[in-house]
Amino acid sequence: MSRRRQIYEGKAKILYEGPEPGTLIQYFKDDATAFNAQKKGTINGKGVLNNRISEHIFTLLSTIGVPTHFIRRLNMREQLIRQVEIIPIEVVVRNVAAGSISTRLGIEEGTQLPRTIIEYYLKDDALGDPLIADEHIACFGWASQEEMNDIADMAIRVNDFLCGLFAAIGIRLVDFKLEFGRLWENDFARVILADEISPDGCRLWDMASGEKLDKDRFRRDLGGEAEAYQEVARRLGLMPEGEATPVLDLDSHRKKRGK
Repeated sequence: MSRRRQIYEGKAKILYEGPEPGTLIQYFKDDATAFNAQKKGTINGKGVLNNRISEHIFTLLSTIGVPTHFIRRLNMREQLIRQVEIIPIEVVVRNVAAGSISTRLGIEEGTQLPRTIIEYYLKDDALGDPLIADEHIACFGWASQEEMNDIADMAIRVNDFLCGLFAAIGIRLVDFKLEFGRLWENDFARVILADEISPDGCRLWDMASGEKLDKDRFRRDLGGEAEAYQEVARRLGLMPEGEATPVLDLDSHRKKRGK
């Protein structure tokens, strides 16, 4: 069986033409990058875990009325998604000071913020994804004010839900990244949640020990990246205790079958 036409390849995922108009197949890679791809590596099984974790979270979000691009998981590494026009803004929701906000503002990492902060970054690797303000977004037409209102409302809803979800399994949701896209229906577009939600784009700390269960283990050379992702999946009930992560990808599987 030949693979469908590739539409786009990013740092952690590949998008392929979908089986029906308006759909895409999203493939999760094991590639890991940090610092705008200045640091590169591989986390074995990451794509499998992120596929399952993101499927789980997006499915739960749909039950509380958050519209997403997710349709269904196809296999270990692929999802069927709705094709959207990605809004070129990364939305970062912060509950606890960590990463760039600690560096920029001199706030000690781990400090609980007095209120949740939403930050916006321009999606542009060549520029290093710079921090932007609402005025920039309006001035350059990256999104309308109505779209930004929808994005902010959804970001807060997602944050409230995820904080409770992770707290219930002993994990502190420090911060996370969201992306949104326009889903076109004739001449009308509505904003929906896109991309993924996984330990790649979230800071997740164990509530008891403070241990990092996310991509910071790769960024900071802490080691144990695969085990951290597995631990998140286990606590979410996606992996039975003691089960190893399947790392077989589709291409190797087809080769073994002689296809």
